Amino acid sequence: MPLITGALVALLLAAQAGFAFAHDHNHPELNEWYRSLQSRKGPCCGGPDEDATSLNDLQWRTKGKTFEVFVEGGWVDVPEEAIVNVPNVTGTAKVWLYHFNGMPVVRCFMPGMMG
Repeated sequence: MPLITGALVALLLAAQAGFAFAHDHNHPELNEWYRSLQSRKGPCCGGPDEDATSLNDLQWRTKGKTFEVFVEGGWVDVPEEAIVNVPNVTGTAKVWLYHFNGMPVVRCFMPGMMG
């Protein structure tokens, strides 16, 4: 039984490692572009929450000179230093989050094309 458990754990870890580098499983050609993205808060990708969350047009909005995103059941302010200032080749808004004291915090945000 321990051999089966060990094999299962190894299989799960290998599967996780394989998915960790796939930012958009439908467009692996964009992986290098995703890895190059950064805000003034640092690189967008890296760490346990490296995958971007895609947002539809109803999940993000402007707020003065910055933005808000609707994630995990509520609106979260996007700090100005979290905005990624390069063209969004996907056209869909993206947000990278981390958690502080159990609350979502925006590490990077890239607006999409509304409409």
